[in-house]
Amino acid sequence: MSERVVRIVKSLRSEAPDCVAAGIIDMSTGMLLAVETVDSHPPEVLDMLAAATLDLFQGRNVVMIEGIFKERRGVVSDRHYFQEILVNSDNLTHLFLRMESADEVVAVVVCRKTVNVGMLFAQARRVLREHGPL
Repeated sequence: MSERVVRIVKSLRSEAPDCVAAGIIDMSTGMLLAVETVDSHPPEVLDMLAAATLDLFQGRNVVMIEGIFKERRGVVSDRHYFQEILVNSDNLTHLFLRMESADEVVAVVVCRKTVNVGMLFAQARRVLREHGPL
């Protein structure tokens, strides 16, 4: 699996428009499985990315909101309701996508804020789809 994860990260990094970093996070362990960036970052910053991703997708309030949405819409499933999250900072756009085949694994793509968001979604989804299940 590790070779596949590295290949996915390399593909995301090279094919997502204006991409400056890409990574894969296993939320069941809280570990960053692979990362590739244009700049070097201290390990503690990368560890915080993994922790923040876990909070984004599985924080207590997020899980509660997912439960309410599923209940109100009559969805009976263990699958998480939120699959993709886009976050804009002052200079960057961060796209977080759950892997379809592995609900506890999230791909992260970080791009310059000038990125065409539609193209970012299209390319990131295409790369994940092309690499198939983990």
